[in-house]
Amino acid sequence: MDWRSVQFDWNLARAFLVTVEEGSLSAAARALGLTQPTLSRQVAGLEEELGVALFEKVGRGLELTPSGAELLEQVRTMGDAAVNLKLTAAGQSNTIEGEICISATDLIANLVMPILVQKLRHLYPAIRVELVVSNTLSDLRRREADIAIRAMAPEDPDLIARKLGDITGHLYASEQYLEQIGVPKSAGALGDANFICDKSEMVINILAGCGIKLTQRNFSITSESVITQWELVKRGLGIALLPDQLAVKERRFHKVLPDLQPFEGPLWLVVHKELRTSRRVRVVFDFLVDEFLEWFRNVE
Repeated sequence: MDWRSVQFDWNLARAFLVTVEEGSLSAAARALGLTQPTLSRQVAGLEEELGVALFEKVGRGLELTPSGAELLEQVRTMGDAAVNLKLTAAGQSNTIEGEICISATDLIANLVMPILVQKLRHLYPAIRVELVVSNTLSDLRRREADIAIRAMAPEDPDLIARKLGDITGHLYASEQYLEQIGVPKSAGALGDANFICDKSEMVINILAGCGIKLTQRNFSITSESVITQWELVKRGLGIALLPDQLAVKERRFHKVLPDLQPFEGPLWLVVHKELRTSRRVRVVFDFLVDEFLEWFRNVE
């Protein structure tokens, strides 16, 4: 290959790819931390370098030209190669120092991780920890996190997962709220109760299987944040489905219909297979496995 003839700026290709994936120049600029004029110049630079038009304006938006659509998969392959290069390089680290990024749901991040991070920092003070608090799945392939604590097993064969245990859940309310509505003795007694959740349709279907018939009028407050649901329940604003392993330690919480069959869901620790070869990531992964297994034993 004549390497002198290969003069290609990856940043220009990245600008094109992120614009397609984000859907607009303004969104792509935000994602890359650039100004929109800078991003526009990069896309225009790629068009000039390749000698083709990649986008055409349609109304106030952009659409790929046939040439842009044809080149998109090639650029995506380049993007994946760049990500894999970084993953492989990160996996070669043999030192127990540097940054580690861990993603977890807001409830785990707020009520469990501070204790574990304190222990981790005591054992490995050279490790710098970033906690990503999100109830959506972090993309480990694109390094949105090094390690993720998830409620489901990954389907991607490039991800390594370890099941930590099963989270069980019950309906919980505060004593204040139960005094207001009266302690329910049966599923039918909850027909007029207020419930707090993320997606009401899902909770309606789950509880219907237990004989608790609810409608949208039962859900006067919704929030994607489980920690927010937790605080709302503490303040006597309704009933929520919460994990037993955490809720039983909150003295203001009382189980509603405690004889109901508990709801169960697994908790997984997930890492990309390339990063599993990094001594730093491996040490933190193994530490979290041991600590969560101990945590599950102590809360049983």
